[in-house]
Amino acid sequence: MAGSSFGTLFKLSTFGESHGVSMGGIIDGCPSGISLDIAQIQADLNKRKPGQNNLVSERKESDEIQILSGLFEGKTTGTPIGFTIQNKDHLSADYSHLKEAYRPSHADFTYEKKYGIRDYRGGGRSSARETVCRVVAGSIAKQILNKLGVQFSTYVKQIGGIELSSNVFFKQDAIEASLLRCPDPSISEQMESAILECKAEGDTLGGIIQCVIVGVPAGLGEPVFDKLHADLGKAMLSINAVKGFEYGSGFSSVKMKGSEHNDSFESSGATKTNFSGGVQGGISNGMPIVFRVAFKPVATLMKSQETINNKGEEILLEGKGRHDVCVVPRAVPIVEAMAALTILDHYLRQKANQL
Repeated sequence: MAGSSFGTLFKLSTFGESHGVSMGGIIDGCPSGISLDIAQIQADLNKRKPGQNNLVSERKESDEIQILSGLFEGKTTGTPIGFTIQNKDHLSADYSHLKEAYRPSHADFTYEKKYGIRDYRGGGRSSARETVCRVVAGSIAKQILNKLGVQFSTYVKQIGGIELSSNVFFKQDAIEASLLRCPDPSISEQMESAILECKAEGDTLGGIIQCVIVGVPAGLGEPVFDKLHADLGKAMLSINAVKGFEYGSGFSSVKMKGSEHNDSFESSGATKTNFSGGVQGGISNGMPIVFRVAFKPVATLMKSQETINNKGEEILLEGKGRHDVCVVPRAVPIVEAMAALTILDHYLRQKANQL
């Protein structure tokens, strides 16, 4: 299967299926001599794992990481970092009714058309279970970037029609104080009510995650095909259920005139506004990088849906299993991980350019 690797110099390759023995990955290009905090990697994994509370999937996975290579006495050796995460609570029988059926808005139909075969147990390789590997690599990337002064603030901005209007950098404790990782307690409470109401109806909700990155030096990114915001866009759009990406002023910029939208410079090189979202001409300008990622409502419903089977017959698909009503809160560490992988990769590429 092509397309299981991400990155140029700092490169992640992943393997595994939702109901297979384990998930895993290989990170190539990690600099040597970096002290890694395994507990921090596990903490990031815990933010993504199912079974955290009554608002997410009931699947119980410890998601405990096992490092296989690339570390010696707590430091990276410069050789590939191999790791695995066991799958323990996969109930494959829950998916037997999908053996011949195509779930609406899932990868079932397209996957089978591409490969001629599919693992119907939880979606196999197309399952969001694969993102657990991204969180591991992203956590390592963040630890390296933190030493360089780069900090991330990633949080839930919107669920359904309930929105947090702020675009600022929130501290981690404010974000994690909310079950939904929305740093405004009042908005978070409204979001929680909306999710519980939707859960009772057997339906699902989508939402938006915002990421603010500070401390990114000016000069990262390439001016043509490998623009920094283009690579961030690819990183985000590779995440399951993502339907949209925008940075800076995004789509709202069409309502503005150029005289309103231009970011004027201060003598320090900083800009008075940040409609550019920290990227100009595909290259970071030293201002905070700000982007938003839109997630569709979860495609699996706890109610019956009309669909077809692999014979082209119209059938009624029963809604059952353990699924999220809204994936957005659990996707926060995934978005942050993919952002960290992109920023670190471009940082290393810039260093290589200057040799």
